[in-house]
Amino acid sequence: MTSEPKADLLGYLRVAREALVWKLDGASEYDIRRPLTPTGTNLLGLVKHVSGCEIAYFGDSFGRPFPGRPAWLDLAATDPTIDMWAAPDESREDITGLYRAVWAHSDETIEGLPLDAPARVPHWSAEKAATTLHRLLVHMIAETHRHAGHADIVRELVDGRVGMRAEANNMAEGDEAWWAGYRAKLEQAAKDAGQAGT
Repeated sequence: MTSEPKADLLGYLRVAREALVWKLDGASEYDIRRPLTPTGTNLLGLVKHVSGCEIAYFGDSFGRPFPGRPAWLDLAATDPTIDMWAAPDESREDITGLYRAVWAHSDETIEGLPLDAPARVPHWSAEKAATTLHRLLVHMIAETHRHAGHADIVRELVDGRVGMRAEANNMAEGDEAWWAGYRAKLEQAAKDAGQAGT
């Protein structure tokens, strides 16, 4: 069995995109926006952020500007957190709709160019700015899977919902009592290790 490298890479990117968006399902407007870490990580902000990343990497970097470029992207120079949260007037549908439109635009770039197609990332340093589609695909796969992991943890903090996707959550089977016992076991192991290290 053989595989086609570009199709494999695009497949991994698509899995990460879907996992990230799935984390919004069934959560309230408040819960998809509320900051659950000291640095403000929130579910809808993660989706907004990766939308902007794909616009830059698979649009701007190849001279293919994304049509309908969101105004907030041009404010990033003065507000470096603007892509990490959604304003009250930015709905879930606005952000997820943007992300899906960005997917289509990105996929056109990816499918239309060879992996060694040259690109230039305007916001990277001069010595790193010249790159290729292959490098940007690997970069965006890592970026999106990283943020899907963030979203998994944030969603668990919101309501306990975990897993990679609805049909296969990749978690050990266990009810609430089993998970409480498992967590208690880990807590005790951490205490034991902490005491042994002092």
